[in-house]
Amino acid sequence: MPNFARNFMETTKSAALFETAKKYFPGGVNSPVRAFRSVGGNPLFIEKGKGAHIWDADGNEYIDFCCSWGPLILGHANDKVLNAVDKTMRNGTSFGAPTQLENNLAELILSNNRFIEMIRFVSSGTEAVMSAIRLARGFTGRNKILKFEGCYHGHVDSLLVKAGSGLVTFGNSSSAGVPASFVNETITVPLNNTDAVTAAFEEFKNEIACVIIEPIPANNGLLLQSKAFLEFLRDMCTANKTLLIFDEVISGFRMGFCGAAGHYNIQPDIVTYGKIIGGGFPVGAYGASKQIMSNISPLGNVYQAGTLSGNPVAMTAGIAQLSECLKPGFYEELETKTKYLVDGITKLNPVKNFKIFHLGSIFWIAFTGRESISNAEEIEAESMSQFKRLYHSLLQSGVYLGPSGYEVGFISEAHSYEDLDKTILAFEKSLNKLV
Repeated sequence: MPNFARNFMETTKSAALFETAKKYFPGGVNSPVRAFRSVGGNPLFIEKGKGAHIWDADGNEYIDFCCSWGPLILGHANDKVLNAVDKTMRNGTSFGAPTQLENNLAELILSNNRFIEMIRFVSSGTEAVMSAIRLARGFTGRNKILKFEGCYHGHVDSLLVKAGSGLVTFGNSSSAGVPASFVNETITVPLNNTDAVTAAFEEFKNEIACVIIEPIPANNGLLLQSKAFLEFLRDMCTANKTLLIFDEVISGFRMGFCGAAGHYNIQPDIVTYGKIIGGGFPVGAYGASKQIMSNISPLGNVYQAGTLSGNPVAMTAGIAQLSECLKPGFYEELETKTKYLVDGITKLNPVKNFKIFHLGSIFWIAFTGRESISNAEEIEAESMSQFKRLYHSLLQSGVYLGPSGYEVGFISEAHSYEDLDKTILAFEKSLNKLV
């Protein structure tokens, strides 16, 4: 039986590995959130995963709700994905030339997603967004872009911009190394604020190439937007001949096969994807109408390239995983499991102002008195100290979440109801400690 009650959990091997990693990598990691700075302590070094479970270097076992930040919708080391990948790898791992596998995955996606007509595969979500922004600028002949505070779109220079003090502002860079000239082409406004969007279009009429938004913002909490607000953005973009980009790197193929666009039944001009379509391998994509996509090189004059784009191993994993997602009832069952978990925790919760917001198979833990949170300013910074305590208590009970109170959790097909029941009990125990 796995040990899910480790009051004296040993993590000495992870700690030693982290000390070694600090010699090689900035902060000891290759992506900042992995460093556990938000929750304190040393990061766990993961050795293996199977289904809904992961094991760290010290042999501790956890029920995993991070799921590699979302893409493992079938769980870890899914046999169908592994078997397909093994067969492909024996024929070679990369060619830098077209393969039929690219055609197969594109056909699978396009024939089941009515919101895009052509697609281009890349190697990450950040690359997909970067390419979509360039495409929007090339198609419209405009330079400025409008983004929202609280949405994260990867580490693209022109999108690492935080809001300033005004309703409509160019704001400031949120990273060193981003030139002011890039920042000055990016307009940042609050989420769920029609007045700010209207003011931006009035001030910069005929200058805005695109509006980019996570239709289901899930990188800075789960900041659910109303359908009316998203429809407003669609109408504003249409009226001003501006392209609407849905960044669905997280929500794409997670909310449903057509992502948030399908959930809300809103047609964006460009959609960016990532994570899930690689089945655990590095991949991203962007898609649009044939008219817009025809501006991409070699057909058009918007240049974008990538040696590992359409990598055969990633394409194979994507085909295997998305084929499972297309099975009847797949997404409904994920949503049922998520509601089971959320309802179970909420029913037993003894902590005042503790909430779990959820949509589809995405959930987010928040310490707030609000019944809903739709923009970043509504997140109480002091609540993160409560999350930190909860996080480490859950680890001791064998439950692994993303190591930040601003990150969301995910349910996979591999999570069993036994896993969910153990998680509910772990939450009850941990929340009682907070009281």
